[in-house]
Amino acid sequence: MIDNRIRREDLKGKIVSAEEAALLIKDGMTVAASGFTPSGYPKAVPLALAKRAEAGEQIGITLLTGASVGDELDGALSRAGVIKRRFPYQTHNDTRNGINNGTIMYQDMHLSHLPQYMSYGFFGNIDVAVVEALAITEDGGIIPTTSVGISPTAVKLADKVIVEINTSQPMALEGIHDIYIPENPPYRKPIPIEKSGDRIGTTYIPCDPSKIAAIVVTDITDKVRPLGPIDEDSEAISNHIIEFLDYEVKKGRLPKNLLPLQSGVGSVANAVLGGLVKSPFTDLTCYTEVIQDSMLDLIDAGKVTIASGTSITPSTEGLVRLHKDIEKYAKYIILRPQEISNNPEVARRLGVLSMNTAIEIDMYGHVNSTNIMGSRMMNGLGGSADYTRNAYISFYTTVSTAKNGDISSIVPMVSHVDHTEHDVMVVVTERGLADLRGTAPVERARLIIDKCAHPDYQPMLNDYFERALKTKTKHEPHLIGEALSWHQRFLDTGSMKLK
Repeated sequence: MIDNRIRREDLKGKIVSAEEAALLIKDGMTVAASGFTPSGYPKAVPLALAKRAEAGEQIGITLLTGASVGDELDGALSRAGVIKRRFPYQTHNDTRNGINNGTIMYQDMHLSHLPQYMSYGFFGNIDVAVVEALAITEDGGIIPTTSVGISPTAVKLADKVIVEINTSQPMALEGIHDIYIPENPPYRKPIPIEKSGDRIGTTYIPCDPSKIAAIVVTDITDKVRPLGPIDEDSEAISNHIIEFLDYEVKKGRLPKNLLPLQSGVGSVANAVLGGLVKSPFTDLTCYTEVIQDSMLDLIDAGKVTIASGTSITPSTEGLVRLHKDIEKYAKYIILRPQEISNNPEVARRLGVLSMNTAIEIDMYGHVNSTNIMGSRMMNGLGGSADYTRNAYISFYTTVSTAKNGDISSIVPMVSHVDHTEHDVMVVVTERGLADLRGTAPVERARLIIDKCAHPDYQPMLNDYFERALKTKTKHEPHLIGEALSWHQRFLDTGSMKLK
């Protein structure tokens, strides 16, 4: 088996234990790792590194990954106090706690920006890259597993590369990757993608074999996350979007097979795409970042001709299903570096339909997708803005209330802004859909309150809006002293509702 996985004979002498490989990582280093939500990330080496810290060694690193990763990386290193700085996205509770209590310095970033920031030298030297691989080619090329993320840039820039050959990943994944790394300005050329299914690179990450300092063989599986069931609210949101898309086709603003679909991560996003299985749309294409269970459903239903992303991130059940029929699914999937999957130039050219999730949306269409009550980091921006800002039509979805109705997801003013009103075209809750295209702020406010807000909060929103309209400024009126009072009331009383 190892001959098929490590095809260059002189590299077999670099096979070592995870503990030996982890010794290459020193205090103060910047480490770039594979992995994207949480898929295709290294596992054995981070666990060995965490044990060194738990044994009393003082070691702290800056960790860069494509997006969120699993417990063996973010979790173990956060609990051991190894992560001192973290970029650009995470979803692990231990890492989140470290960020919010100030022990981990964190910058939330657009995912398409991270690889080029690395290439531009904005993060300084990349000391070590740790990447999970399916195999190493005769030329030393590294074949990724279930994600690509920042791996190509990490391998290119790092002084040393540690490769984790993961034998739990099926060899049928070989061939689904399309690795293309843009040049830095002023030598950068247009990315030659005109359709979601275009292939423009190699099926492996080019790597100078002399940079590979250690190879670790492991069989630890991806710790993928469960997806919530498609409940009534998620189904209602999906139905509103499908009805809207059908209307756009009838108006001649979309082709019958739509435009390439992009959907964010999580249960609501999965449900929105899942609703398309029963829709009249066929011959769909996807240009997205994460391929979840609903994409497998669409493939099974014969609805999708190609799904381009940077990672495959199914649920626990979906992972079993993926491995069982990997030969079939591999024919429909292309995995690219996140600098390409999330590239604004390509998203604009293809005209993606972006569908992402909000924590809260205000009555003028500004979106908070990261910070609870304006201060507590949840996960991060992710790739949402990469697509939103450049989409043909951008959607933001949220259930109209949270915390058993004590929080309204539609508020007078968001407590943190990730996506401005200039980029948000359509707002959707289970209550309805607000098409904000071609509307002035006061028109948007009325649409969002009437179509999307929960009935328990509509009178409060209308009261605030009508009083704000009586102020001198009529363009985007606010009562500045009250604008965030709903959030303060929740913090003080546990509910946004007036007692």
